[in-house]
Amino acid sequence: MTDKRRKEKKEFQTMPAKRYIVSLTEEERQSLEKLTTTGKAAAKKINHARIILKADINQTDGGWTDSEISKALNISTRTIERVRQRFVEEGLEKALTPRRNPSSQLRRIDGEASAHLIALACSQAPTGYSRWTLRLLADQMVV
Repeated sequence: MTDKRRKEKKEFQTMPAKRYIVSLTEEERQSLEKLTTTGKAAAKKINHARIILKADINQTDGGWTDSEISKALNISTRTIERVRQRFVEEGLEKALTPRRNPSSQLRRIDGEASAHLIALACSQAPTGYSRWTLRLLADQMVV
């Protein structure tokens, strides 16, 4: 057995079994291939489509491993795992669209705070200032 063959066999033995197996129908495969070849979508969506296509076990070679996909597409293996999991649990459309990060959404103020801000902005500016600035308003709202 050659050194390369031993290395491949060793990598295969140490690799954990996949929990989320991607199995595409012919329709899904065609729509994903069309999505990746036209290039008329967001880059993340195209990358997720490529991940799903390469991970599909219904291919002639049985699908790529996560490490092979990672090297080919320059994407982390954790991202590949998340896309596969989302495909299996939530379906194709959800797997293609990235989740919104709840921490990046702006926090809204309630009606009382909004009324206070409007009243403050409509009032006379503090001494030494000709008008209210955002920084002055923010300082007054925090206090």
